[in-house]
Amino acid sequence: ALGLFTAIARLRAVYKRLKEPLEGLGLPLYAQHVDEIDAGTLVDIFRSEVNSCLLGTDAVREGIDVAGRSLRLLVLERVPWARPDLVHKARTAHFGGRAYEEEIARRRITQAFGRLIRRGDDKGVFVILGAQVPSRLLSGVPAGVEIERTGLAEAARQIAEFLI
Repeated sequence: ALGLFTAIARLRAVYKRLKEPLEGLGLPLYAQHVDEIDAGTLVDIFRSEVNSCLLGTDAVREGIDVAGRSLRLLVLERVPWARPDLVHKARTAHFGGRAYEEEIARRRITQAFGRLIRRGDDKGVFVILGAQVPSRLLSGVPAGVEIERTGLAEAARQIAEFLI
């Protein structure tokens, strides 16, 4: 429960920082646990408004199904490491330690990327925030995808150029 509380607090802080600048560009921002709307309705609004943004926890990222132009940018606020609960710790010990943890992170990256690019004509930007994303985890991104490591300001500029 503490992990979810921390994730929600971070999500609300990001929402406060992004809401005004995005809306100034004509990009409405919606957020799970911030807007008083259930997650399903938020996803429906996001799906129908092509130029909008949606913030959510893992539950939204893992459960969202938005194809085409409505989903053009997916940002992970960190490497998607598994939460270290008792079950995870036992599985990690049984299945190979750090290698098992890295495989879970790679699969989560693959799943998230698959939410962004579903068809051959889909285009989008996939971002993992973090100064130190291990290269070995990026094998979760499909072959042929261009990976660029850049600072946040340059990433924001390139994303804005792509989206607008």
